[in-house]
Amino acid sequence: MGLFDIGSMSSDVKEYYDFVIIGGGPAGLTAAIYARRAGLTALVVEKALEGGAVTQTHIVENWPGEKSIEGQALGQKFADHAKHFGAEIHYAFAQKVTIDGDYKVVELDDGHSVRCKVLIVATGTQPRKLGVPGETEFRGKGITYCAACDGYLFKDKDVVVIGGGDSACDESHFLAKVVNSITMVQNLPYLTAAKILQERILNDPKITVITNHVVKEIRGTSKVEEVVIIDNTTKEEKVIKTDGVFIYVGLSPMTEVVKGLVEMNQNGYVITDENMETNVPGIYAVGDIRIKGLRQIVTAAADGAIAAEHAARKYF
Repeated sequence: MGLFDIGSMSSDVKEYYDFVIIGGGPAGLTAAIYARRAGLTALVVEKALEGGAVTQTHIVENWPGEKSIEGQALGQKFADHAKHFGAEIHYAFAQKVTIDGDYKVVELDDGHSVRCKVLIVATGTQPRKLGVPGETEFRGKGITYCAACDGYLFKDKDVVVIGGGDSACDESHFLAKVVNSITMVQNLPYLTAAKILQERILNDPKITVITNHVVKEIRGTSKVEEVVIIDNTTKEEKVIKTDGVFIYVGLSPMTEVVKGLVEMNQNGYVITDENMETNVPGIYAVGDIRIKGLRQIVTAAADGAIAAEHAARKYF
């Protein structure tokens, strides 16, 4: 494959690549771009959508050079860019990683086993669960974790958004264009989102914000019908009638594939050095799965660039 050959999405996976990158979001795809520009072969293993979780974001307003762009469009641009430089994207789930001398072996759920010198783990995060009664029972029956995916199912209906951070406020702003009303429930006495996002929420007549309350239970029969919340101070219970519940209470890293292989903290986030390399030589962790202060698209892309550049110089 030449340096600028168009990358593939076929099932024709080779036995060896210089780089195998698990995860096709901004971090992983940026790493693939830098690996290919260094003249090295790169396979991106993606289990769902090329572009990663950013494709589930309605609008992105903080990617430099784009004042406002749909998340799906931005994710596709990342993928197209990587394929332009010859990165291969293969749809599969990475089940296991083992070490064989100087090589890493990645076993995929479609039966392929791929060897590489450098492994970059960019598996991202998944929505954290509330852990309250009714959450599991009504998932897909009124409970969702993605407004961009499911918002239009609740057109002209009343919904509850749980959370008060950037994701909760950003998605509420999107939902307000679709639904009849939104009740935001935040466990802290204040919202924690960026000021510009808070202002949009507080100035939207469709959105009511209830702070200092926690969710006790989500109830219904065949689908969600109401949310029971408790005042943190008075312990008084309130019942909110609703057609849907959107949950944004944080994220959990998807690092199972390298659990027990690389060092992590108690929450499952990977420990790396400033070059994104883990305690295992040749294994890097980039994006939201590593311990870092700011988890954004721009910092994920930076992680991918740093990791690939460092690995290209160190191992080839």
